[in-house]
Amino acid sequence: MQYFERIDKLTKHVPVELIDFSSPRDPARAPTQASSNFITNREQGDWAEKLLARAINDESKNLVAVKYGKSDDLVAGENGFDEFFEEFQNELDTIGKRPDLLIFRKSDFNGDFGFDISNLPCEMINDYVKKAIAGLEVRSSAFLIDKYDKVMLAKVSRYSIMAMETKQKILNDYFDLLSQPSRRNYVDLLEGINEKTLGLVDFKVPGWRSSARLIELNNLFKILKHSVKEIQKRDYLSITPKVEDIKVVHKWVETFNVPHYYFQVFFDKIYGISYEKIIEIISNSDNEGVIYSIESDTKNQNKTTIKINSKVGREVASKIDEPTHKSARKELDRGRLLFYVTFDGGTAYLDVGGLTSVLGLDESEF
Repeated sequence: MQYFERIDKLTKHVPVELIDFSSPRDPARAPTQASSNFITNREQGDWAEKLLARAINDESKNLVAVKYGKSDDLVAGENGFDEFFEEFQNELDTIGKRPDLLIFRKSDFNGDFGFDISNLPCEMINDYVKKAIAGLEVRSSAFLIDKYDKVMLAKVSRYSIMAMETKQKILNDYFDLLSQPSRRNYVDLLEGINEKTLGLVDFKVPGWRSSARLIELNNLFKILKHSVKEIQKRDYLSITPKVEDIKVVHKWVETFNVPHYYFQVFFDKIYGISYEKIIEIISNSDNEGVIYSIESDTKNQNKTTIKINSKVGREVASKIDEPTHKSARKELDRGRLLFYVTFDGGTAYLDVGGLTSVLGLDESEF
């Protein structure tokens, strides 16, 4: 079975409530105004892409990373942006969404095209693209994942202790108040709370105020509620495919039959996962709330994003030397100024075993 046939078969199991692969792509509206945050995020994404490409090209004996994804320095509000945006939308409907990087075997690498084919006409490079062994979508995140994990582990531990101590204090000191028939359900609630159920329990704070002890009891329920809510927040950093991108990646895979992957670049490590694995994960609704969540991403125009626990993927770079950064200025046509951050340099130290595992290669092929 060819790669695309395998992917297409998997998509039939994805709930249509999440992604309906049979329906046309929803048309996108061109943004009317860019922001400093948008440009900074784009600069960070460009840096992440260059970081990964450079690491592969510096370390691999047999593979070459080539820039392929559609990109431009134009932003909303500049002359030419609307034409660029329309051309990009048309391309999504014809060949799908290009991954940022293509990986070729050196024997298939076209030196005449070089390491950047992002601006070459499709008709010139489509046959060449089909020779790639992988397409990499590179996402970036402004976090140190090791530090985040350490802090979140301590936070969950702290709030778990607070929740269990608060529960016990309520039962020990206020059981008489809860023994009243109208409050008895709260005893059942509390007795059902343990380390395993803290991530699931939900309740409404009573709102009692008719006596000093009831106010004290009500405040303890507020503390318990707050602790539970903190425990139940997503406690992992994620690999972040947008829902709308899943469909246009499917179109690209259909067009070229090249395996596709997502790579999430943090400022200390890189994780990778195959598009195929992503489809498998979201096909099983039991995985939601366990290893992935569905959220509106405020940093990306509130677009619906699938956030998959990075640790479900594979670590492909065990260390990163951070880039240098500096402020920059862009002047728009009407004289509006945007100030943003640019990134330069840095080194990713590849875990070759992890990288080849994600790509389905033997280490000797790297």
